[in-house]
Amino acid sequence: QVQLVESGGGLVQAGGSLRLSCEASGRSFSNYFMGWFRQAPGKEREFVALINWSGLYTAYAVTVKGRFTISRDNAKNTVYLQMNSPKPEDTAVYYCAAGRYDSSRVSQYDYWGQGTQVTVSS
Repeated sequence: QVQLVESGGGLVQAGGSLRLSCEASGRSFSNYFMGWFRQAPGKEREFVALINWSGLYTAYAVTVKGRFTISRDNAKNTVYLQMNSPKPEDTAVYYCAAGRYDSSRVSQYDYWGQGTQVTVSS
């Protein structure tokens, strides 16, 4: 089992910055791909970014590429999402997830955090 707890959400102005954190506990954190997903009201949960165990491989949704950066610190069992120049359409509940595969699909992730709300004001 892996337990995930997100933090760092809140209200941010468009064009500002915000960093989300996700701390993991339980089984070997470094063995997992880590992903960030988000879900806006009335919409399906969607992929934002992922990172492999070493941190050397990352992938991003087209909508956030160039603005968001995913990183991880295996010594701290923590994955981060740096959100630069956020837009109002980035408003959502953000979830981190752990999975065994390089995938942008929700169904490929085994463990999920409870989510943290991010609201971007215009």
